[in-house]
Amino acid sequence: MDFSFDKELVLENEAVLLRPLRESDLDALLPIATQDPQLLRYSLAPIHSRELLTTYLQKAAENRRNKIRYSLIVFDKRANAYAGVTCLLSISNPDERLEIGGTWYGRDFHRTGLNRHCKFLLLDYAFGYLGAKRVEFKTDERNTVSRTAIQKIGGQQEGILRNHTLLYDGFRRNTVYYSILDCEWQAIRDRFAGWGIGK
Repeated sequence: MDFSFDKELVLENEAVLLRPLRESDLDALLPIATQDPQLLRYSLAPIHSRELLTTYLQKAAENRRNKIRYSLIVFDKRANAYAGVTCLLSISNPDERLEIGGTWYGRDFHRTGLNRHCKFLLLDYAFGYLGAKRVEFKTDERNTVSRTAIQKIGGQQEGILRNHTLLYDGFRRNTVYYSILDCEWQAIRDRFAGWGIGK
């Protein structure tokens, strides 16, 4: 596998466009980030003010420079609006694996099918282009919405790491791990096609 943090990655289909997140995206994301203080309640850092979102974007840029996390802004073509952020992280080229995570969308984009389009593009890129052998997902044990979404696209639960991650509010979360393997991808790709995605 040969993922490059230096490449300007752009993925798109008829419904969504993903491109590298930039610090200049502050004004595009601010309305949805500040809409609901609970939007990222299960995440590592809040974003519900201009200052918090600025810090988030600065950290995203730093993480890309340091080859830790590659963040992508999500543009919903059907709504003609920016919807949120998704990321590639825990990237190990020698082990041919990566994680899809750090995903958040404004409330208006929940239950619209946007997430499935995003996940298809990222999974197809990982397995079809990079040749990954494994894609990982992880989420807070309490985040039933995220867990259900991962399971619906074919993520297999592998286990729960107890007391795993310290959140910004001081809570120590249990983290649930899921994965999809390359040998499972074609059947899962067919499932996306049944939803009208990636035909």
